[in-house]
Amino acid sequence: MELLQLEYFYAVAVNQHVTRTAEQLHIAQPSLTQSIRRLEKELGVPLFRHSGRNITLTEYGVYLRDAVSPILESLHQIPEEIQELAHVRKKTVRLNVLAASTLVTHALISYKKEHDGLNFRLIQNSMCEDADITIFTRSFFQQPTDTKERYQIFTERIFLAVPQNFPYANCDSVMLRDFANQDFISLSGSRSIRSICDRYCMHAGFIPNIIYESDSPDTVKNLIAGGLGVGFWPHYTWGQGEMDQIRLLPIAEPVCQRDLVIQLHDSAVNQEEAVNFFEFLSRYLQNLKNNKLNIAGAV
Repeated sequence: MELLQLEYFYAVAVNQHVTRTAEQLHIAQPSLTQSIRRLEKELGVPLFRHSGRNITLTEYGVYLRDAVSPILESLHQIPEEIQELAHVRKKTVRLNVLAASTLVTHALISYKKEHDGLNFRLIQNSMCEDADITIFTRSFFQQPTDTKERYQIFTERIFLAVPQNFPYANCDSVMLRDFANQDFISLSGSRSIRSICDRYCMHAGFIPNIIYESDSPDTVKNLIAGGLGVGFWPHYTWGQGEMDQIRLLPIAEPVCQRDLVIQLHDSAVNQEEAVNFFEFLSRYLQNLKNNKLNIAGAV
């Protein structure tokens, strides 16, 4: 059975008149009659019986009419549902946040205040392939040249955060190897910046003695501020809210930094809302970086 055959049959079954149905469907009556006959031949049963100049449904015709009615109704709703889905998709930005989650959340909240009706779908999955924008970090990121995807790269220094009364707190800069025997507070091993900082420690000749790790940057900050240990601190993405209790020390050797990357995926380069937020987030990070650059000279 073909869908068009069922459409023609159902229209005749409702009208119970071939000529009138052919006019409504804007097709020739012989073509409509032949379509019904082919359907009857395929099913092996009569669907209509003639009653004078009119036609009526056989018991098989009644069964088929009732069976296809909800199916055709659902099919007729599909174009409208797809249009609604397209509208929702147009107003939804899918973000895969693999780094700087707190910062991105603040940017998102700020953006939504001026863009009522826009939705965000937040993901945290390194294997995700259907995001519009991905935010991730690398110790060094080389931007691909053979792609339509767009990137914004922000290089950020990583400081060593120590409690205010720590012995090194008044130093202008430190050597990371001098902290080989210190207790470290760190983000959990699943976070990208953790692996970056672990590699810097290995470069300095030691494996950090991590006495506490957490998925929450705020927890790490609070524990350092409470004097439980030292830790790594991304310069501008983590902010300086606890600066009365924490000192940020520039690391002279090795030079510790990371690239924070905003990636607009190829599938989203023509999605207006995704492009607009990509550009907003890029400006947001650049402004934040510019506002915090003087911190390096003050700590």
